[in-house]
Parts: sequence; structure tokens; C-alpha cells
Amino acid sequence: MAEDRLRLVLVGDVMTARGIDQILPDPVDPTIHEPVMASALGYVELAEAKNGPIPRPVDWRYVWGDLRGELERWRPLLRIANLETAVTRSEDWLPKGINYRMSPGNVPVLEAIGLDAVTLANNHVLDWGRQGLLDTLAHLRAAGIATAGAGRDQEEAEAPAILPIPRGRLLLFAFGHGSAGVPADWAAGPGRPGVARLADLSVATLEALAARIAAARRPGDRVVVSLHWGSNWGYEVPGSHRRFARGLIDRAGADVVFGHSSHHPRPFEIHAGRPILYGAGDLLNDYEGIGGYEDFRPELVLAHLLTLEAESGRLVRFEAVPLRIRRFRLERAPAEEASWLARTLDRESRRFGTAVHLKAGRLVIEPAAASP
Repeated sequence: MAEDRLRLVLVGDVMTARGIDQILPDPVDPTIHEPVMASALGYVELAEAKNGPIPRPVDWRYVWGDLRGELERWRPLLRIANLETAVTRSEDWLPKGINYRMSPGNVPVLEAIGLDAVTLANNHVLDWGRQGLLDTLAHLRAAGIATAGAGRDQEEAEAPAILPIPRGRLLLFAFGHGSAGVPADWAAGPGRPGVARLADLSVATLEALAARIAAARRPGDRVVVSLHWGSNWGYEVPGSHRRFARGLIDRAGADVVFGHSSHHPRPFEIHAGRPILYGAGDLLNDYEGIGGYEDFRPELVLAHLLTLEAESGRLVRFEAVPLRIRRFRLERAPAEEASWLARTLDRESRRFGTAVHLKAGRLVIEPAAASP
């Protein structure tokens, strides 16, 4: 890869918990504490009832399916995901209705896709208590996967993950927000483990974040800011989110704003030559077979491929690979489904001056004036 270009892969929520954990070689006890399901194996059964048998145990590469080949062809320098699960055998579950936990013995599944860093400032990383969070941090770091957005105290939670790139570093900051269900009492504090949580999206909060980024940044560094925010469903982007995302670019110097929480992709915007993902959508989950939101086609997911100028951080090319979850495995989305994703995201993104079109099996995201 030429040193004047920086290739990144950003993917949304990775939920290697519950049903997916159960098909891997070393699952935790399947007992869960949900109003409608007592065993994580129930989610495996739902998926099999819809699309057929899932082999068990699968190898570490199974769930990533066709995504692995795409990444081998594209050869990104860095691969970043939002990991929305605790990695623990703790039994200190919180009575919140849904609790995501994967076995520490199944961490090789994350290594199998070559993740360099994961963001943890979300509404599931403390599902199994503060000990579960501490376990998560320890197991990921033992595997060589950098983390951002959670820590043993506030200073660690709000610090960026630092990843080497040609001519500098990539600083990955991660924050959660109450609009995505991140509880206020999950916020890290002095001597208290927790997540980096934004109290609000005010100008004062933006300025504080800009100061934190400026204090960490050195010449040659690039900055990605991850935000776990917004509702699970729908394409609406609140005005407060747009103002904050643009402010991160204009006032805090972010090169990429990486939003997630919604279970399906939300609109894109390219602002001042920098990409904003308002909602990256899930990448992998065990929702297969669960009905109720078919209009959003949540089985269709994206892996986002970004090429930046290494020196300036400006966006050179923005593409996304359309994939489908089937039998807990990522496969290339058929042409009709990829076309549906492109049309839907083009319709929603044009409100932000951004176009999405399908070319050679990938979504191409660019300013609307540049679209054919």
C-alpha cells in the first residue's frame, strides 16, 4: 500500500454473544435471563428454523464467511469494529432484559477477522457487571486487540486507542450516549471502571472533546471518533446528532465520525472532505429468525472501506461491501438485495448532499454532485 494512502475498514456492531457464542468451540453456559428466552440456544434454533441447519462447533472463520475474502483482496491497514458484548464468564448479570456475553475461550473468532481495535463505549459491555468489563479488557488486550471507550477508570476510558500508521498514528476515541441506551451509572469515574459516556451533545461537551483530542494529537496523527448513539430502528438523524458530528470535524479535527447503534445502516454524509457514518448498522448478530422489523431488512449489513490521504486525512474513496447474515454467517448480498440497500441509502443520504450507488457489487458513497 502506498504510504500516501490510508485504508481503513470500519464495521458496526459485532455481537458474538448468545447464539453465536453457542456455535463456537468454547461457549459459556447458555442460560440467559430474558423475558421470552431462557437459553441462548433458542436463538440458534430460531435461525435454523428460518434458513436451515448450522454446523456445531464451527471453526473461527465460519461466521465471517465472504467478508474474509473481501478484506484479503482490499488489504486494509486497520480493521475497527464496535464490539457489543462482554467477554467474560462472570455470573454477575444485570437485570436489564438483554445481556450479551461471549466466552473468553472464543476470542479467537475476533482474531480470525484480523481486528486491530474495538470500541466498547456501548450499552452492552457492562451487561455482566464491572467485573465483566474488567474481564473484557483483559481478554482483548491479551489477544492484541486494542480497545477504546471503556476502562478501569475515567482517564483510561476516555483515552484513545493508539494505532501505528505510516508517518504517524491513528487515534481512535470512543464515546457512548444515552440515546443508545447507555445508562448514566455506567460512566467511568475516578477509580471506577466504566465507559466513556457523553452527558449530552451540547457545545460545551463538543468543546471539551475537542480539547481532549487536541491534547492527545501529534503532527501526522489521524483521528477517528466513534459514537454509540441513536435508536435501534429508523432512518431519521436528529439535528443534534448532525450538528455534533459536523462539529467534531470542524472544531475537533476528526477525520472520520463513526456512528453506530442502529440495527441497520443509516445515512452517510461527506462534510468538509470527511466521512460521517450516522449509523453503521450491525455487522453480525443472532437476530436471524426474529420478526417484526422486516421493512428495514436487518439481515443486510455493510463493511465500510475508507481510503484517506495519509498526510491530510481527506477522504479519497468511500465504499461499502453489502453482505447478508444467513445461518450466522456473512455472505455476499445477492444483486437485488445490494441494489435495495443502495437505493434506500441513496434516498436517505441525499438529504445530506451525499449519493450512494452500486458499482461492481459495492456501494460507492460520494458527494451528490459527483454521482452519475
